[in-house]
Amino acid sequence: MLRVGLTGGIGSGKSAVSARLAERGAVLIDSDVLAREVVARGTDGLAEVVEAFGEVLTPEGDLDRPAVGRIVFGDEVARRKLEAIIHPRVRARAAEIEASSPADAVVVHDIPLLVETGQADKFDVVLVVDVPKELQVERLTGARGMTAEEAEARIASQASREDRLAVADVVVDNSGPLGDLDRLVDEVWAKLAEQGRSEGLP
Repeated sequence: MLRVGLTGGIGSGKSAVSARLAERGAVLIDSDVLAREVVARGTDGLAEVVEAFGEVLTPEGDLDRPAVGRIVFGDEVARRKLEAIIHPRVRARAAEIEASSPADAVVVHDIPLLVETGQADKFDVVLVVDVPKELQVERLTGARGMTAEEAEARIASQASREDRLAVADVVVDNSGPLGDLDRLVDEVWAKLAEQGRSEGLP
């Protein structure tokens, strides 16, 4: 089994890369998806969030994510409290999925905050999707409708581009057109699949 940590700044196109790797045969473990699952309605994770932050629920009983975001964004203590509830549960669920994967699998852990949470050394390969900051701002203000100030703040709240590149074993430059991305992912997948097969040998 080859364990790959995939990360990239907001607006880098990390999700586009992870989707393409899954299409080519990778076992994809998306930490954003798991982060939603572990605080879904009826979970002990949701109960603990409510205990910590009050009635942050929608009328239907789901977690009101924008409300929680407003509480923790810019408040380091509140953010760490939320992470202490969610991150251990996400990692436990990711370990379950990984344990059930084939021995020769390429398991891609899509983790937006891989660098920020100090997980780079936990993977066989760290894959970073990289674009210039200017392109991040352009994508966030275009596709996601943020103001330039909002985009800059979101980018600044994450690890720097330099910090991500410093831990990268493989870098995918996603500043070009989608056709280029398909070709780049093909090249990366060929290497990862070969390495995964060799890791799976007895």
